[in-house]
Amino acid sequence: MSFTNMTTFDKEQDFENAFITLLKNCGWEKDVIQYPTEEDLLKNWAEILFNNNRDKDKLGDYPLTEGEMKQIVEQITNMRTPFALNSFINGKTVEIKRDNENDVLHFGKEVSLHIYDRHEIAGGKSRYQIVQQPKFKANKSLFPPRRGDIMLLINGMPVFHIELKKSGVPISQAWNQIAKYSQEGIFRGIFSLIQIFIAMTPEDAVYFTNVGPDGKFNHDFYFHWANSDNIPMKDWREFTQSLLYIPMAHQLIGFYTVADGKDGILKVLRSYQQLNVNSCLKEKLFQTSWTQGKRNCALGIAPISQHPMTPQSSRSSSLPREQREAERV
Repeated sequence: MSFTNMTTFDKEQDFENAFITLLKNCGWEKDVIQYPTEEDLLKNWAEILFNNNRDKDKLGDYPLTEGEMKQIVEQITNMRTPFALNSFINGKTVEIKRDNENDVLHFGKEVSLHIYDRHEIAGGKSRYQIVQQPKFKANKSLFPPRRGDIMLLINGMPVFHIELKKSGVPISQAWNQIAKYSQEGIFRGIFSLIQIFIAMTPEDAVYFTNVGPDGKFNHDFYFHWANSDNIPMKDWREFTQSLLYIPMAHQLIGFYTVADGKDGILKVLRSYQQLNVNSCLKEKLFQTSWTQGKRNCALGIAPISQHPMTPQSSRSSSLPREQREAERV
């Protein structure tokens, strides 16, 4: 869909409300979590984990304790880098040691909990929640507490963070604000799970990966989403309906982010690369020989200037294997 008439917003709050309304129409849940602290979001995640792991060999009828959630947060903190955390999210499960004494069967034992499945889109155990103006604690006394604009949760995990600016404000102010927050260290704890940042005005929008506490943001890797003719989608409505709708947002985290073990950096595909991957996947699924299909498809992908081993070639070679694994289940 092409938007020829730009909608202007003189107040950022009006833009934020309109954005939330559009997200609801794109498959995100109607009930918005407003002004939560990290503790509030941990409780929300604990509830989702409990509801998704009610099997007798998992949590049964005994909810997660604060101590068990602390175990998960400690694992997240120890992983530190977005590269490792992407592998954590896409690893499907997390291990805890039960300390809920009411769970006599599992008390003191290791339990594996389902957290996310890239194949389980818009159904089953998947939840898609909108968070409005999450509250961040200052990492140091030198910095004030902060409040973000919009955060998007998949299965309770914050994987998208969006900063908005009203009409007429340069989009650079939005991405500079994200970089400032990152430098102040507020994206820690559960917030370190953020995979994708989005800077948006009514007239422009870019997306880029979380570089983590040790990385530096690079404007060269702030990407516009584009249509099949590679024309950038700058209108906020077109961008949102193309990139942040369900199932696309779920797929972006599960299939179109690449944890590159060679340099430890999390990468995200550009729109044309995503189209190439989808094309390759369709080709491979109809190949008589998986090996030959993989070779032919990889050779047909244009390289990206970011890295000799491109994100889309890495992702395209892994998708058929993942597809076969999913079909066995």
